[in-house]
Amino acid sequence: MSIDSTATQARFSAAQAKLLQLRDTLGRAIVGQETLIEELICALFAGGHVLLEGLPGLGKTHLAKGIARGIGLELNRVQCTPDLMPADITGSEVLLEASHGAYRFEFRPGPLFGHLVLVDEINRATPKTQAAMLEAMQEQQITVLGQSHALPRPFWVIATQNPIELEGTYPLPEAQLDRFLFKLHIELPSRENLLAMLDVSLDSEPTGDIEQVLQLDEIVSIMATAREIVVSNALKRAAVELVSSTQPAGDNSSALAREHFRYGASPRGLQALVRTARIKALLAGRAHVATADLAAAALPALRHRVLLNMDSEVRGMDVDSLLREHIATWARQR
Repeated sequence: MSIDSTATQARFSAAQAKLLQLRDTLGRAIVGQETLIEELICALFAGGHVLLEGLPGLGKTHLAKGIARGIGLELNRVQCTPDLMPADITGSEVLLEASHGAYRFEFRPGPLFGHLVLVDEINRATPKTQAAMLEAMQEQQITVLGQSHALPRPFWVIATQNPIELEGTYPLPEAQLDRFLFKLHIELPSRENLLAMLDVSLDSEPTGDIEQVLQLDEIVSIMATAREIVVSNALKRAAVELVSSTQPAGDNSSALAREHFRYGASPRGLQALVRTARIKALLAGRAHVATADLAAAALPALRHRVLLNMDSEVRGMDVDSLLREHIATWARQR
């Protein structure tokens, strides 16, 4: 694909500038989470959903509110509880009185009918409600009484979960985890960042002052521009090698995968890897994907798609640590 024209270069430069402005704007309000913010931007502009995992009080909801303000979209929020029913999120048919004593059913949409939906504590929702979210995330539609209803485009779900809360929770099945483009871990901030937080959030909502950086048409344009980022055949083969080598029983499996993994990443993980690598390249001001882009996107794209075998779980091995080693080995061979 040719990218030499002045108009094309201008579109790429404008898209990069907007993404960098959004990243910097969020970084001023959400202190000490620069990497997390960039990964969230990469996932959303690649058109995918994000699972945020972290301890209480680390700003998962603030981050979702901040990105909503930055991209100028209303944030629809679902607070999950064990008694949450599918109709509470999808909407339902309501019986209304029409003229001359007649009655009719009218569909009233639920909170899933928004461009950006925050699903708080998703693992507190029952499997039945999680299944309704699964259809929305994968098909970008919901079905009520046999009737399908399309969701707005673009459509994103940002879901949060607390990794240490077990009582009254329903762990997400692998099929639903696989629908998330990225799984992001929110780490504990350093002492310096904790001190800086006091300056921005002690007496006010830090995301309340975030300025709007993008309009909806600009979001759609940037996502279209990202799809023009060139992924060479060599890089496609490298991405396939990285993902397929996580399969312990595959022809291309790595020694690490054979020793520690029960299941490797799915083909959907390969798509997630390449799609987000294009946004990484755009942020770096390149119109082509580099090996470094794939390496940077690999951990959040694959960590929730790889399962340890029983022996490695008993030994207390960590998926992230093993994947980092796996990715580093792959990168050295490029």
